[in-house]
Amino acid sequence: MNLTKPAYETPGGPETGRGLDLKSVVATVLGNAIEFYDFVSYATFAAQIGRAFFPTGTAAEGLLLSLATFGAGFLTRPLGGVVIGAFADRKGRRPAMTLTIVLMALGTGMIAIVPSYAVIGIAAPILLVLARLIQGFAVGGEVGPATAYLLEAAPVSRRAEFGSWQSASQGVASLTAGLLGFTLAQSLDPASLDGWGWRVPFALGLLVLPIGLYIRRNLEETLDHGRVQPTSMGVVHHTATQHILPIVLGVLAIMGATVATYINGYMTTYAQKTLNMAVGKSMLATVVVGSVGVLAAVSGGILADRWSRRWVMIAPRVILALVAWPAFLYVSAVRDVTALLLVTGLFTLLNSFCSGVTIMQVTDSFPQWVRSTALGVTYAISVSVFGGSTQFIVASLIQITGDPVSPAYLLMAVSLPSALAAYYMRTAKEAG
Repeated sequence: MNLTKPAYETPGGPETGRGLDLKSVVATVLGNAIEFYDFVSYATFAAQIGRAFFPTGTAAEGLLLSLATFGAGFLTRPLGGVVIGAFADRKGRRPAMTLTIVLMALGTGMIAIVPSYAVIGIAAPILLVLARLIQGFAVGGEVGPATAYLLEAAPVSRRAEFGSWQSASQGVASLTAGLLGFTLAQSLDPASLDGWGWRVPFALGLLVLPIGLYIRRNLEETLDHGRVQPTSMGVVHHTATQHILPIVLGVLAIMGATVATYINGYMTTYAQKTLNMAVGKSMLATVVVGSVGVLAAVSGGILADRWSRRWVMIAPRVILALVAWPAFLYVSAVRDVTALLLVTGLFTLLNSFCSGVTIMQVTDSFPQWVRSTALGVTYAISVSVFGGSTQFIVASLIQITGDPVSPAYLLMAVSLPSALAAYYMRTAKEAG
């Protein structure tokens, strides 16, 4: 077993940036976009999925079971981060990204076609959970190689900008899912939406995957096979024993972005279930998340390259902690679509502005030969623990306390520790 760090590699890594064309950027972030599109679609139609797969005594119980299944997709993320991340660090970024997109197709296809509880009984929720577990494994393995590829192929002076497209791709996915959800809600009656309408986003997402597979198979590899030849266990062992501090800081830094992202994704359901808004108006929250998210993420990346990564990561996170409580108090008191969209837009602006830069800084804190594994594990742990539980916790808090401002307390609790962790993060080159 090769446990020794390759002698050729300096702390910052050998890569100097090979230049990325639009095709390469699209191919790299496509998996992340599809993943988030599926997750947003699930969150957007959580109430409908709950009625289809979890017929219970009350709508609230069905929603909680649906959100618990949503959270099941996070359980296998760490495993995917380790297995596929180590594969990417040994065999290359391109084959790893090809594998993850195939697995995503399998999970998405299952969600699109699995019959409801009324048709096949208990097998329906079991198959739904299995699909979410497959998706979680794929996504856990997707982030490490995809983000490492962006870092290694982008020009050195524009790394934050190109890395921000990982976050921006989530905005594109949210915008697409939101517009589709709004169109379906406006076009279909409630019975049709519950019966088959909610499946449409997953079926359409499945159609995009073959295109992503074709493009990814033709990407240029960024991992130097001639110099990096560790065993998979060597990569995992070195990651677990030599990079504990950057992993811990990375988990905490990503925590704030994750919780804020999934609270933003929950705003459509929050509007329906807590604010009692019509489905069509509620769907507009997801549209705002997407449109604002794209612009904010790319703007944050560009500014970070020209100014300071650290302060672009920290300042918006601190501001978000300060405005969370009054913003939720405002929207829960006014309860109209204008207030919903203003608050959702503000949260998305602040979170997306720093999220892409944060994930790139975490990626850059690891040397190249363990980068995919280390980032995959770091991201998967943070998103599994905090992302998988966020929407369930928020829905539970609102149901138990009856307080519609409850999501603000969770947002405040994670934002400041996340900003502090971002302050102490260093790149591999800075750490020496």
